[in-house]
Amino acid sequence: MSLRSQLTDLLTELLPSNPRESIKGTELIRLVRMKLDGNYSDASLRYHFSIMSCDPSSPIAKVEKGQGYYKRGAQMPALSGAHEIVAMQQGRLDELNDTSTTNQAMLRIQKFRAIVHKYAEDRGLFTFEFRESLGQTSSVGNLWKFPEMVFIDWEAGDFQEDSLVLDAGHLALKQSLGLPPYKLTSVRMRIEADHNRFHEDIFQAVSASLWTNSGEIFYAGSIDDDFLAEQVRQLANRFGVGVTTFGLSSENLDDLPHPSQIANAMPRETDALMSRLNVRRICPATAKTHCGWEMLQNLRKDHSEMNHFLAWLGGSLESGTVKPFNAD
Repeated sequence: MSLRSQLTDLLTELLPSNPRESIKGTELIRLVRMKLDGNYSDASLRYHFSIMSCDPSSPIAKVEKGQGYYKRGAQMPALSGAHEIVAMQQGRLDELNDTSTTNQAMLRIQKFRAIVHKYAEDRGLFTFEFRESLGQTSSVGNLWKFPEMVFIDWEAGDFQEDSLVLDAGHLALKQSLGLPPYKLTSVRMRIEADHNRFHEDIFQAVSASLWTNSGEIFYAGSIDDDFLAEQVRQLANRFGVGVTTFGLSSENLDDLPHPSQIANAMPRETDALMSRLNVRRICPATAKTHCGWEMLQNLRKDHSEMNHFLAWLGGSLESGTVKPFNAD
C-alpha cells in the first residue's frame, strides 16, 4: 500500500475533529509511525501532511494561522454540491474550468451550510442533513424529494449541554390533540438568487417539502435587485415557501473561518459569527399542521437514509431526550 493510502486510513483514525484539539506535526509523525508500514523520513511525512491538507478530498486539514492538523469535516454530497455550484455560477460553467475555482465554490457552500447549522442551533432547533440521498450515485430526481437539511422543532423542553430533555406534559397534550410531537421544516440552500433559476429553486423547495410541515429557501447572499426580490416574493407566497437571505456575499463567505471551525465554534465565537449576518425575511412559509405521512412512508421504502432519520426521531421520542444526530 502506498504511503498516501496508508496515511489516508491512519489520519482518519488519529486526527481530532475539533480544530482546537489539533495535533502538531511532530506529535502526528510520532503517532503515525506507531502504525505505519514502512520506514519513511520525517521530511517525507511532513511533505505528505502539507500536500494532503491542501486536498479537500483528504482527511487532514491544517488550522488557519497555526501549525496543527485536525480531521477535515464531511464533504458535501457530490450531486448536491455540483447543483449548488451551477446555481452559484448562474449556469456559467466555463468559469469552473479549473480545480481551484471549483474547490473555492465548494468551500463557500460548506461554509454556508455550517452557518445554517449554527443559525438553527441558536434558535434551539435540531438539524438532519441528507447526504446519501443526494450522493454522487443517487438519482437526479432525488433533488426534488429531499432538501439539503431538515430543521426539527420539538417546541418544549430543557437543554442540558447539547441535549434536549423533552417536556413530557407538552408531549402528552399534543398526543391528546392528535398533533405530531415536533415540526419539520425542509431547507433548501442556495448561494444566490438570480432571474434564471429562482423558479426552479422555489419549485424544488415545494417538492422537497411535501412530507414536512413547511418548506424554506435560504440564500447566502442578499437579493439587492428589487424587481427580482418582488418576483421571488410573489412566487414563493403563492406556493407557501419561506425565503430568507443571510447577507453573505461570496467575499463575505471567503472571509469566514473554515467550515470545521464554524461547526466547533464556542458560544462567544458563534455570537461573533451571527453578528456578521444580515438576515432578511423575504416572505414567511405557510405551515401545515401535519406532515405528509403517506409520502414519508413511500420515501422510507426506497431510501435507507429516510429510515435513519425516522429512527433518530423515534428513538428521541421514546427516550425523552434529543441529541444531535450522529451519522456514524
